[in-house]
Amino acid sequence: MKKSLQFLAVLLTVSTFTFGQDVTKRIDSIIKDSYQKNPDVGISVGFIQNNKEHFISFGKLGKESKTDINENSLFEIASITKILTSNLIAQAVVENKIKLSDYIDNYLPKQYVLHQNIRNKIKISDLASHQSGLPDFDFGKLIELNPQQPVSGVTEQTLATMINNCNELIDYGKYRYSTISYTLLGQILEKIYGQSYDQIITNKIIKPLRLKNTLTKEFNVKNRTVAHNPEGGIQEFFNWNVTAPAGLVKSTTFDMVAYLKAVLDKETAVGKAALLTEKLFYKDEKREMGLGLSIVTDEKNIIYSKSGDSMGQSSILCYNRAEGWGIIILLNQRNSKMRQVLLNEIYESILK
Repeated sequence: MKKSLQFLAVLLTVSTFTFGQDVTKRIDSIIKDSYQKNPDVGISVGFIQNNKEHFISFGKLGKESKTDINENSLFEIASITKILTSNLIAQAVVENKIKLSDYIDNYLPKQYVLHQNIRNKIKISDLASHQSGLPDFDFGKLIELNPQQPVSGVTEQTLATMINNCNELIDYGKYRYSTISYTLLGQILEKIYGQSYDQIITNKIIKPLRLKNTLTKEFNVKNRTVAHNPEGGIQEFFNWNVTAPAGLVKSTTFDMVAYLKAVLDKETAVGKAALLTEKLFYKDEKREMGLGLSIVTDEKNIIYSKSGDSMGQSSILCYNRAEGWGIIILLNQRNSKMRQVLLNEIYESILK
């Protein structure tokens, strides 16, 4: 779930480039070389620049599969889900249903009774930029209890109990990556719209963008990849539950490129909302944050990025609005190091 710092740092020197035929061949060559070095890891990559798309994939759906991965193969996009959720929050702001400066108190389900010490302190923007100060799930313990489905141990009741028992925001206003914050944002969306999170994301992102292979509760499809942990063991895709807004959407490179196209188009509802998510809401000596997005800037470039890791897959999405390009990389193994090396090689050989 951590961003590729090295890649983002070198991207700051990028000015302009085009995905001409020569460039796509060079990109394909880099990805092929990465696959040959990691033949057990399936790769699917999508590019977009100025509405021109390019896709390249290597590997099989799984180690025992004879089916090739392609741009329509289903992956867990993991925490990239968070930028979909933050986009939905921003859409609600554009629709004047909420303000980012609103406190969360009145938007939470009735089972939440905030301690008096933390009432009217946490803003919606605090949740979305990872600075709420709220406690988070202990994933180590959850994995011990259920290595295949760790988030199954989180229910609406256990979530409410965690929040209701919090009487101090120890590091409020400081960055601390938070899955619980995006789980709460999903519940806030449900209260705003009077619909379930999967209905909201379907009606506001999946259907308008015609994302045929972006799935929520039901994902038992033929084009699904097999997830593998770092040791190569098979991992189950996470089942849908209350934590879905933080990381449980499944998708493909084809659909994520369509999403990037909408993000880069200021005339779409998704694009208008994306402009709001790209605003600076947090900054310290190590990072800048929008709503769910990591931001890296210099005098010439602004790069927006979000990575994701499930128990068995790794992913990253990033884009440069000014230059009109974006990239999505999906791996069928949890392998953030490979993801970073691949991105760095693309930069050194092409983007530089």
